[in-house]
Amino acid sequence: MNNLLFRRLLQLLPMLLFISLVSFLLVKLAPGDPVQAYITPRMSPDDIERIRQSMGLDQPLPVQYLLWLKNLLQGDLGYSLIYHRPVLTMIAERIPATLGLMGASLLLAILLAIPLGLLAGAFKHRWLDHVLNLFAYVGISVPIFWFGILLITVFSVQLNWLPSMGMRTIGLEDGWLDVVRHGILPCIALTFYNLSSYVRYIRSNTISQLSADYVQTQLAYGATRSTILFRHVLKNVLLPVITLFGLSFGELIAGAYVTESVFSWPGMGLLGIQAITSLDYPLIMAIILLSSLMLIAGNLLADLLYRVADPRIKALR
Repeated sequence: MNNLLFRRLLQLLPMLLFISLVSFLLVKLAPGDPVQAYITPRMSPDDIERIRQSMGLDQPLPVQYLLWLKNLLQGDLGYSLIYHRPVLTMIAERIPATLGLMGASLLLAILLAIPLGLLAGAFKHRWLDHVLNLFAYVGISVPIFWFGILLITVFSVQLNWLPSMGMRTIGLEDGWLDVVRHGILPCIALTFYNLSSYVRYIRSNTISQLSADYVQTQLAYGATRSTILFRHVLKNVLLPVITLFGLSFGELIAGAYVTESVFSWPGMGLLGIQAITSLDYPLIMAIILLSSLMLIAGNLLADLLYRVADPRIKALR
């Protein structure tokens, strides 16, 4: 276990360095100029050039990247060009909302997908399997932003049961129940986004496990199908689920960004969209780097869980 952590940490630094370099080049090559946000009709070219120099945008690209990397190694992510605040402070304010939304939706998706996938595989080609398959196909096909808008239309506009956007109601900033109410719809949207693929994956693995020899042996010894399904098949199905968790972590981050934009959830996703539209280079770079770190951490967590679930795996020692 310690060897795996050490090896992954050694791989982390060059991977993040490569990601930061590619992201920096892509951001700089994108059309637009953040200086345009400061230009007024009465400004002279000299004034515009002074603004550009104050932002460090007059330097060559390699110099800009090395300066950004130097500040990063010192724990300084820079200042937002638009909000005029430290980038690290802004991310620290937003990341709890994103992690809470992602964690709740991921936990709910796994808790629902395991029994639903097992039942769909156990009742293959029956009405329950057809219903769950239809549900999974709809979830895979429907764009998450459209589903989020549908939830807002039904539960917020027509039924007026739940708030449609934001994280808190004005005047109830300290009420955690109010935060939960605001988080229900975005959590449902993000859970539905991941639940469908999880159910399909668990169903296919359940079907393959039910045809294995050990299942026939258990049936011969008089074990019930429910006992075999939830005691023996479940253990073998959980291993591929852990792998799917690591592979889908990137999709979970992307889905959280889209969901936050639809529901105006004040997390990193909404902040990232605002930074991109305003060409806030320091903020964009920090969010990309942190998202990449979260993706790598999710895959590392999947590897560790895989080894805990199956101690026979020694390939990563």
